Amino acid sequence: MVENRAIRSIVIIGGGTAGWLAANHLGKKLSNTEISIRLIESKNIPTIGVGEGTVPEMRNTLMYFGIRETDFMQKCHATFKQSIKFVDWVDSGNNDYYHHVFDPPRTRFNDLSAYWIKKEVKKTTYANAISAQSHLCDDFKAPKLITTPEFDGGANYAYHLDAAKFSMMLKENATKKYGVIHIEDEVLEACLNSLGYIDSVRLMSGSDIEADFFVDCSGFSSLLVGDALKVPFIDKGKYLFVDTALTVQVPYENLACEVPPYTISTAKKNGWIWDIGLTNRKGIGYVYSSKYTDDSQAEETLRKYLGPESNIDGARKIPMKIGYREKFWEKNCVAIGLSAGFVEPLEATGLLAFDVSSRLLAEKIPTHFNDLDKIEKQYNKYVKYIWDRIIDFVKLHYFISRRRDSQFWLDNVSEDSAPDTLKERLDLWKRAVPTTFDFFSRFDVFNLDNYLYVLYGMKHLPELDDIRLKYCDDELAEAEFSRIRKESQSLNERLPGHRELLDKINKYGFQVC
Repeated sequence: MVENRAIRSIVIIGGGTAGWLAANHLGKKLSNTEISIRLIESKNIPTIGVGEGTVPEMRNTLMYFGIRETDFMQKCHATFKQSIKFVDWVDSGNNDYYHHVFDPPRTRFNDLSAYWIKKEVKKTTYANAISAQSHLCDDFKAPKLITTPEFDGGANYAYHLDAAKFSMMLKENATKKYGVIHIEDEVLEACLNSLGYIDSVRLMSGSDIEADFFVDCSGFSSLLVGDALKVPFIDKGKYLFVDTALTVQVPYENLACEVPPYTISTAKKNGWIWDIGLTNRKGIGYVYSSKYTDDSQAEETLRKYLGPESNIDGARKIPMKIGYREKFWEKNCVAIGLSAGFVEPLEATGLLAFDVSSRLLAEKIPTHFNDLDKIEKQYNKYVKYIWDRIIDFVKLHYFISRRRDSQFWLDNVSEDSAPDTLKERLDLWKRAVPTTFDFFSRFDVFNLDNYLYVLYGMKHLPELDDIRLKYCDDELAEAEFSRIRKESQSLNERLPGHRELLDKINKYGFQVC
């Protein structure tokens, strides 16, 4: 039986973005308590990062932590992200693209999708028809003005950021604002008691650090949940085939160049390439499957994308384990970050999962040992649901593609390559437009709008019968589309260029309200 005593100390193993996100969430929630928080970080272990993109929820997190948007953008070389531009995902080699934008449909009606399928599909893309944001992206426009209050915008947005600098900012915020104690050392092993709970961790310096509760942010090595507590890893490679990333940082030849206000994701024969613009450089990476191609071919694919004169000698190869732990919370320890699981960075799911699970932990952290078991069960249920829905959404992009130019894509569209939950949804939507009732949980991190933009951006349309088409009020729909077009034009005219706004932010900052 677990000892009935209070939890008075928490130790986080590992820094990086995951560790410092956890430190901030716990520090914020527990700032008025007597519970101490320490983070142990080794300077000899490099941070693993395979993307520098976020989702719009990051704005709420920064506000919650009390971080100014001006400081964040200036210190992290951040740029605005309004979309993911998917190139060659529908078919191969046509330079065809669609935008998965962040703005919800700008309509006063529940849905215009059926009418778009009925009459507009051959005239314009889905995103162009129901949102202003794809026009903003194609015209390299910012989502707001320099006079717009911090974290507000004329269009919804997320960020691109320098992950290393972001971790440093989170570290400063956690230690100065919430009193998190930072210890530079390397954890060698965890010491368990007779009941299998972690009592302490042994450091390279020779000391032992005791605590009541531990957070494992040790990356793929998973020192606590994996090595010490022996929680198995559930491999999801049968659904998502990519397992390696080849990344490179590319400086701009001209710092005055325009910066796309979106992530570019370009599909290739055996994977895809991300292209992210910061204020001072680009981050580019080829995500591929080692089963379908080798490293030399991968290097050639990346070099060809960058241009014949490109130098990828400094490219970093990162192996990736796709899947998650059978349990995220075991005994008195929770895994967050790569120690908990990893899904390829196609929709910036890494930081999203780290952020959401850290916030959930902070909200559910018990104050007594005898509450551990019941909260552990609830936490594991919620976080598993989040990871499974992320896998469903990422797999969607591959599963409905029309590419057939390699075995990689042929295998990706086979029936046994997709989770049953995804196939059930797609079967439901064969003759119907998705609705909000298909997304019943608050832990559906990707919701109706996300699915609509991807489904219809990839031209995966339902076969609507006459009865469903008669749901449309043609006159009202045409008037609504006309209103959206006018609003889009007006917004486009009001908003500045992306680089123009970035330069103003770095020079003046946003106004303080």
